[in-house]
Amino acid sequence: MRKRLNMRKPSMMLRKRTSVRIRTVGLLILLGVLGGAQAQSPISLSRQAKQPANNPSARLAETPQQKAWRILHEGLEDKNADRRAKAARALGLLTGNAEAEKAAVLALQDEKPNVRLAAAVSLGSMHAEHSKGNLEEALGDSEPSVVLAAANSLLLLHDDVGYDTYYEVLTGEKRASKGLIKEQLDTLKNKKKMAQLGFEDGIGFIPFAGMGYEIFKTVTKNDSSPLRAAAAKKLAHDPELDAAEALVKASGDKNLAVRAAALEAIALREDRSLVPKISAALDDEKELVRFTAAACVAHLSVVPEKTPSSNGSKLVAAIHARKK
Repeated sequence: MRKRLNMRKPSMMLRKRTSVRIRTVGLLILLGVLGGAQAQSPISLSRQAKQPANNPSARLAETPQQKAWRILHEGLEDKNADRRAKAARALGLLTGNAEAEKAAVLALQDEKPNVRLAAAVSLGSMHAEHSKGNLEEALGDSEPSVVLAAANSLLLLHDDVGYDTYYEVLTGEKRASKGLIKEQLDTLKNKKKMAQLGFEDGIGFIPFAGMGYEIFKTVTKNDSSPLRAAAAKKLAHDPELDAAEALVKASGDKNLAVRAAALEAIALREDRSLVPKISAALDDEKELVRFTAAACVAHLSVVPEKTPSSNGSKLVAAIHARKK
């Protein structure tokens, strides 16, 4: 019996040791798996942070604000230029938002002109005061539509530099030591290119409302008058004296849209001294122009005359403001 018991003890001890070893190995394996998972977790978290769009669980955890910004950033980084342009244009709704302004300024450097155009428009719409320098740089863009959008936004930001571009659009002439480079000015003198620009981009961001159906009936795809008419209206508050001269000349333009727009701008300038120079428009063959001229003359006739000293002081103030 003792021999049998002694024979059983080693076998029992062996089984216990084996069992302990198995449990130990299993524990080590389990710890190894957990350790591996712990080592990988920072990587997976960083991936989730960088790529929430590809992570369904991260999307579910997004707040509406986070989702909104993700959609905008995805649009701005899209390979499709039209999508980038739409996203850039939408940024204009975010008034006073530093992140939106930064994104729009970045889009202003996009390789595609339609994206740069949308960015220039947005910077004006969001009243991005800190982007004036970027918009002034955009006045040197190789694409005229971008230049016009930048000029419009600069005026919205109360930067008179934008007037120079509209002066050149209306007159086809460059202001002394200012404005567009020769290649851009040549484009603005090309009627076909101007017409294309007006239809594709110009009317979209240059105010052209309020001129009536009669003007729209005269617009054709070979006609640059919508863009020139819009430029005339933009010069209403240009403090430069040559702007008034350009508008008086435009009031006798062969296109009725330009004539009517020039007369509207002259009325807004509040300068009574211009009445004798536009009186001929009271006999214009087109009713729209005659009515506009009549209202313009009637308005300016009751405006107090400006003294030479006040005109001079305003001009000096305008020049001083531009130098700043």
